[in-house]
Amino acid sequence: MNDRSDGTFRLLFVCTGNTCRSPMAEAIARRRLAERGWDRVEVRSAGVAAYDGSPASGGALRAGAAHGLDLTAHSATLLTEEEAGSADLILTMSESHLMRVGELGGGDRAALLTSFAGGAGERGAGSSIPDPAGGPDEEYLETFALLDGLVARVIERLAPVVAP
Repeated sequence: MNDRSDGTFRLLFVCTGNTCRSPMAEAIARRRLAERGWDRVEVRSAGVAAYDGSPASGGALRAGAAHGLDLTAHSATLLTEEEAGSADLILTMSESHLMRVGELGGGDRAALLTSFAGGAGERGAGSSIPDPAGGPDEEYLETFALLDGLVARVIERLAPVVAP
């Protein structure tokens, strides 16, 4: 993890288009960090095939709203070498995203979200987060619930590094 002179820890979630999974994970992480009062963690998201400036998908907006999170200000960001290089920890939704992070030089600070959250040997560790893009709202709600649990475990794992 990168040494930051300002003490800020930079967490980056990565998916494909940066309109569904990673924006939901970003919003969940921001809320969980705020609840703990951890203000020295910057959370961002990006997509390996994102169109810069695209809004969060309708399903992601509705799933977030159903859980008290507002994703209307989200603006998609394409994952670049600079974006990957600025993160201390990069958590991806699938193996293909992890491979792209590695191609951009961030592989030493990257992991599958399920692997990082679940740890070795746990059921679901190492599996991809299903992409709800184009699916019904129920799929977005299921993905949101899955991400919520995983992000909670990520925050627990980061406590020794980022807790005030």
